[in-house]
Amino acid sequence: MDLDVFVSAHRAEWDRLDTLLRRRNLTGTEADELVTLYQRTATHLSLIQSSAPDPQLTGRLSQLVARARSAVTGTRRASWRDVTRFLTQSFPAAVYRSRHWWVPTALASTALAALLGWWIGTHPEVQSSIAAPDELHALTRPGGQYETYYSSHPAASFAAQVWTNNAQAAAMCLVLGVFLCVPVLWILFQNMLNLGVGIGLMSSAGRLDTFLGLVLPHGLLELTAVFVAAGTGLRLGWTVIDPGPRTRRTALAEEGRAALGMAIGLALVLFVSGAIEGFVTPSGLPTWARITIGIAAELAFLAYVYVLGGRAARAGDTGDVEAAERSATVPTAA
Repeated sequence: MDLDVFVSAHRAEWDRLDTLLRRRNLTGTEADELVTLYQRTATHLSLIQSSAPDPQLTGRLSQLVARARSAVTGTRRASWRDVTRFLTQSFPAAVYRSRHWWVPTALASTALAALLGWWIGTHPEVQSSIAAPDELHALTRPGGQYETYYSSHPAASFAAQVWTNNAQAAAMCLVLGVFLCVPVLWILFQNMLNLGVGIGLMSSAGRLDTFLGLVLPHGLLELTAVFVAAGTGLRLGWTVIDPGPRTRRTALAEEGRAALGMAIGLALVLFVSGAIEGFVTPSGLPTWARITIGIAAELAFLAYVYVLGGRAARAGDTGDVEAAERSATVPTAA
């Protein structure tokens, strides 16, 4: 594209759009003209960004398009309709669309935690490298630190602390995925290592059933949320490497907006798991009852994703913002 020729050909349209935007009252004909010029200018901006990016011109047109969009669509405020749409369509659809990333992530991570647990549990020399024998005994004995951890603080404050920590880890997976997946893999490994250490040490003490009885009630839903965040972060990182038929800028914008929405949704999921960890895990309920609550919460989430999310995804919802709120782009050939 010859940028000078392009600017000369369309400058008058941009100036006319700027003039119309400065007017307080428009006639019907002028309003129609404004809409037409807004659409043309948005297309011009996309062409310049993809073919001959010029910072100064791109900045001017971006500002012009933003002002025109505001004039055409008006100021929009969030409503309960947006909240309902997010919870029943956008969030579950985004999780459903990412299932080919987070389901394998969950399976591989669980296998890794089990393998680490077996390795630690069957190798005393590995256990001795973790802590001294008396410290290991303090961790794994009846009434030891692994058991008292869940009742060491008031339930409400403990649930809030757990929720904050887990939501932060999930958000980091979603945000850091853009750095070619590496930080996500490291965060995921650290989580699986911690789980594997617990499995290994408690199994070596003959108390694996106690450990699982404490972890499963909240851990099923909590780990699923972490796996969803990690899988989505990996998908975002892969988008940088292979954006597909979309431009890299467009692909990252779309997947990034969906990931941001997932961070909010997963924070709600982790709030539920944090409440279970704070109030159910340390409760006096029998082990089978606590595990049943954890399984019920996990099955409810999976049904939510695969039923509501699957339906919304098949209807075309990607978890991105509504089409009217996206920046205008030029269609890209597959």
